[in-house]
Amino acid sequence: MNVSTLSIRNPVPAILLFTWLTVLGLFAFRSLGIQAYPTVDLPIIMITATQEGMAPAQLEQEVARKIENVVAPLSLIRHMRTVIVDGVVSFVIEFKIDKNVEVALSEVRNAVESIRPELPQDMTAPPVVSKLTTAGAPLLGFTVESTAMDMQDLSWFVDNELARAMLNVSGVGKFQRLGGVDREVRVDLNPVRMTALGVSASDVSLQLKRVQQNASGGRADVGGGVQSFRTLGAVGSAAEIAALAIPLADGRTVRLSDIADIRDEYADRASVALIDGKPVVAFELTRSKGSMETAVADAVHAALDKFKAAHPEVSITEAYNTYHPTFENYEGSMSLLYEGSILAIFIVWWFLRDWRATLVTTTALPLSIIPTFLGMKLLDYSLDTMTLLAISLVVGVLVDDAIVEIENISRHLRMGKSPYHAAMEAAEEIGLAVVATSLTLAAVFLPAAFIGGIPGKYFAPFGITATIAVMTSLLVARLLTPMMAAYIMKPPRHEHKDPALMQRYLGWAHWCLTHRKTTVAVAIVFLVGSLALTPLLPTGFLPTEDRALITLVLELPPGSTLADTERSARKATELLHAIPEIEGVFANVGASTDAYPETPTGAANIDTRKATLVIRLKPRLERKTKQGDVENMVRAQLRDLPGARFAILSGAPGAVLRVVLGGDDAEALSMASRDVENELRGLKGIGYITSTASLQKPEIHVTPDFARAADLGVTADALARAVRIATAGDYKMQLAKLNLPQRQVPIRVQIDPAQRGNLDQIRQIPVAARQGTVPLEAVAKIEMGSGPAKIDRLDRIRNMSIETELGTRALGDLLAEANALPSLRHLPPGVQRISDGDVEYMQELFSRVTVGMLVGVACVYIVLVLLFRDFLQPVTILVALPLSLGGAFVALLATHNALSMPSIFGILMLMGIVTKNSILLVDYVVIARREQDMGRFEALIDACHKRARPIFMTTIAMGGGMLPVALGLGAADPNFRSPMAIVVIGGLITSTLLSLLVIPVVFTYVDDLMQLFRRLTRRITASATTAGTAVEETK
Repeated sequence: MNVSTLSIRNPVPAILLFTWLTVLGLFAFRSLGIQAYPTVDLPIIMITATQEGMAPAQLEQEVARKIENVVAPLSLIRHMRTVIVDGVVSFVIEFKIDKNVEVALSEVRNAVESIRPELPQDMTAPPVVSKLTTAGAPLLGFTVESTAMDMQDLSWFVDNELARAMLNVSGVGKFQRLGGVDREVRVDLNPVRMTALGVSASDVSLQLKRVQQNASGGRADVGGGVQSFRTLGAVGSAAEIAALAIPLADGRTVRLSDIADIRDEYADRASVALIDGKPVVAFELTRSKGSMETAVADAVHAALDKFKAAHPEVSITEAYNTYHPTFENYEGSMSLLYEGSILAIFIVWWFLRDWRATLVTTTALPLSIIPTFLGMKLLDYSLDTMTLLAISLVVGVLVDDAIVEIENISRHLRMGKSPYHAAMEAAEEIGLAVVATSLTLAAVFLPAAFIGGIPGKYFAPFGITATIAVMTSLLVARLLTPMMAAYIMKPPRHEHKDPALMQRYLGWAHWCLTHRKTTVAVAIVFLVGSLALTPLLPTGFLPTEDRALITLVLELPPGSTLADTERSARKATELLHAIPEIEGVFANVGASTDAYPETPTGAANIDTRKATLVIRLKPRLERKTKQGDVENMVRAQLRDLPGARFAILSGAPGAVLRVVLGGDDAEALSMASRDVENELRGLKGIGYITSTASLQKPEIHVTPDFARAADLGVTADALARAVRIATAGDYKMQLAKLNLPQRQVPIRVQIDPAQRGNLDQIRQIPVAARQGTVPLEAVAKIEMGSGPAKIDRLDRIRNMSIETELGTRALGDLLAEANALPSLRHLPPGVQRISDGDVEYMQELFSRVTVGMLVGVACVYIVLVLLFRDFLQPVTILVALPLSLGGAFVALLATHNALSMPSIFGILMLMGIVTKNSILLVDYVVIARREQDMGRFEALIDACHKRARPIFMTTIAMGGGMLPVALGLGAADPNFRSPMAIVVIGGLITSTLLSLLVIPVVFTYVDDLMQLFRRLTRRITASATTAGTAVEETK
């Protein structure tokens, strides 16, 4: 007695089981988070070493190489990236996916700590080692305006009040103010008066710090009690600072206001925020790892509503967001789920023309999908692109088992049996086939979910979610569908007649079985033709998405000021507003964003010559132009922007071809990079090309005259300190502070900024000597020079990367053309090509998925062997796999889609689905020959007759369920999900049509082979028996 029979006889347990699963699934659905992609916790450790004012070349020599050398021996490091700019070295250490993040953090921290004594002694702070705590790019950007506050007060309001309110919101991992100003007390020294008094800027800065401070320490026992001492030397305003008397080294004193102009204003601006060209104070919020995008966005908006109610004098407006496309994707996916379900239900009704049978069949859909949400919740999955795609695509599959069960029950009802007995007998007859189809699907998905690496992290939620849904569907088909049919269905009132198409099909099947060689030859030709299509398919990593948001980075020549960059950003904004599809432009002037948000370089992105423009497009359904076409319009508009270059960042993998060259010879590396860039520009159909090569910034070189400096008692350190403090002030950590109730305001001592624009005035900077001061030019040579503006290193060698926007090309095709370029095939000595970026991930994807597919096929074979208790007949079933490839490849070519991650997902899914038709046919042939004692030919024709209808029904239902996804209907972006559905539908069509004709023929050949093996076995056994008898007689 099987489980279906038990369920029919005792329906209450099954009803209770699915009632509870449905209720729990609904609760789980309400608590599932919504995000774009599954949470992938990449083991990334970041190191930031800061030394204000130090040039990149010096930082590379004294800091970067030492840290790289001590970190490199750690286990499981995938890549180590180093970005060096003025005053900052940022390391991004990417470990292999199997490395525990906490272990990696501890190992890196210990390694860096071990070389702390070898780093420059004047570093103001030790290197900071941290793990990545935020997820991707900023989630939300807001502008803040107020008529009651000036820019300085508004900036402090954002830093103090608003930041505190936002960081209290659960899921917010980072708050960053953009634009605005930082309050600072400026002490602008008069170089003429300082020279007359014989003091330098460093003397004044040091003495001011010693005078302007509070200090604690000491103990008293006055009156029998215990008291501590506090020395209160700090003053509370700029006017009091101006009145301070500063003691000089020779015993004299000077009033600070006599040698300097003291003002309470703001520091040199490092960034400017613009919204459609208008200056504003803005802030960005980035979510923490593990938090859900839409949940964080809702919480932020709720917190802002309360904040705005408490502070009506401030206006806060959303500038942009990156979560809305995610929510649209969720809503669109749910719509596709409903549309696919309705279409599948309609197809079932169209074939069965019985509302009772349709009701029983369609009950399988909600009862399979809703408990899947419970499994997702238990596994801590979210409603993201991968899991929603799995559910959307298996809609057609979920009704398959129920269709097969119901169709078989209907056939038994037409034989005159009662619904009760028809359900029991039909369920028992079809049971093996239903279990086999579901287990083969699971056997494909589960191994693929554990292929490892970064692709495996994306495959796992997809594969496991689909497996849960399929196995739940099997449970419904075996427990609920036969039980409901037994009590709900009625015998048919009209006699069933085969349609004309069935008679034609049986005729074709008869012809194929009588012309076996011709049929097999045609199948082989089809297979070879399918494989021949493979080179024609473009290959890629991930399709570009339409998220209605374009991120663009403007870059001016090294040495450009913040004002220059702001003017270029305003001009770019003005040009972009001429494009009707653009709604608004937000500009963050003074910083560039990360091309790969998953591996941020942090402080290294701060640069006054760069600007990040976030371009908001109209919603996808409100414009006819795709985002890729809008990006081409943007390129055309900004092509003539003077004195600037730009790059469009996709924020997602698979949008650029990144060629990385590495070597220790900077000159050879630069020349090779230029040659490669020039040849890449000759490729057709590409977008813009950006390179990190040839970035030289203007510098002023101060070369000491050692003989004269020694005579005057001046060291190189004193020279550097005098120049640094005079022109930019002391290190931030060492500045004197003005104490206010809620903060400390730095007091910056430097010469009048107007003097910095004159090289002759710079030559007169006073330098502390043995007796008083001497002019800078007296002990050093001052001249204009240049040096690298930025140094990129990868895996401990310098590298230069050339990034090519794909434009209309696919990543794989463009890579093949790039690899054939002479400049890349014949690199100069000392220069090597480094595997990095999307190409590396794409190669890993294809290699790992190939292994996953082979393991999946092996698992399918093992499952079939266990179910059919035969080693050869499962081969018949697996023939359906290659027959499906032709349709899949033709569908990809016809729709101009590349062989990328989603289409590989589709092929993987196809492997499990297409075996269904073969299983249904072979299963019935085996039953007919074993139980009805039919001949092989009669059994095959009868199987074609009895199983063709459920095969057609399930195929059309599956195709119908996936059709809305393939057509890209609804609000969801179709670029990712559509190729997968197209592959499955194309493969299903050819596999079904060919399986119905080719599989019976293959069955006969396999059966002939089995008969041959049996005859050989009998002969061998008989020979052994005869030989044994002869030996006995001899004895």
